[in-house]
Amino acid sequence: MPKSAFVAIIGRPSAGKSTLLNALCGAKVSIVSSVPQTTRNAIRGIVSRPEGQLIFVDTPGYHLSDKKFNLKLRDLVMQSLSDVDLILYVIDATREPGKEEEAIVELLSKEAPRTVIAINKIDHPDAKPLLVEEFIIPRMPEAKRITISAAQKTNLAALLERLFLLAPEGPLWYPAEIYTDQEPVFRIGEIIREKAILHTRDELPHAIAVEYRESTKRADGVLFARFDILVERDSQKPILIGRQGSVIKRIREEAEADLKELFDYPVKLQLQVVVDPDWRRNEETLSRMIF
Repeated sequence: MPKSAFVAIIGRPSAGKSTLLNALCGAKVSIVSSVPQTTRNAIRGIVSRPEGQLIFVDTPGYHLSDKKFNLKLRDLVMQSLSDVDLILYVIDATREPGKEEEAIVELLSKEAPRTVIAINKIDHPDAKPLLVEEFIIPRMPEAKRITISAAQKTNLAALLERLFLLAPEGPLWYPAEIYTDQEPVFRIGEIIREKAILHTRDELPHAIAVEYRESTKRADGVLFARFDILVERDSQKPILIGRQGSVIKRIREEAEADLKELFDYPVKLQLQVVVDPDWRRNEETLSRMIF
């Protein structure tokens, strides 16, 4: 029997989880941004090798906060941990372990036999992997550790080898050529959100959400898709639109360019900025966006 495992990726915000997932899968599965907590959903990426298959679940950054939005993200992390075979804990070697790391280690303290710890960003000049080791070893001595650089793809083969060693025997859940099971409209919405964050991150990164409205596919194969970009205040709307529509145009064009690399058919976008002051506090809206 081949090896097969679902693997939850956990870590505090900006630890490099999404960068690692994309590097392991060899394609853009999860959007990447310097803004903490960019990931808002349990994103699946699939790695198939002769020895079997690993299905990675990229979770939102584990952040200590009592805000409803952050609590929803933390609930998603907890749910992901209970649903998987293995846990990949990504810790940033450039930052001294803090309260989030303490909370994560406490959460994983009973999960050491099925946990691999990836000490990330060892290529960075500020990296202090030994400091991280000193934090981890007394708290999770049984957990396997490996130093990596997701950005430079350093030691990723060794990381996969370690995960396959721990993985149980099981069936291959996906065809070997599949690297994600995300629906196209979800992937399109995430790319739009990535570009919106990129061009407005100094003004309103977490005030942005993207919601799918409708799509149609023409006979020539072109997909036309309409999405709303949600903001919380009227004053934020012109930031996203830009002078004479310059910012929203740039978001659309850059998103369409990325989507050209992801899909084997053209995607044309129609974007509208909508003010929804309660989207981060509305349970129904959060349930549609975070899953």
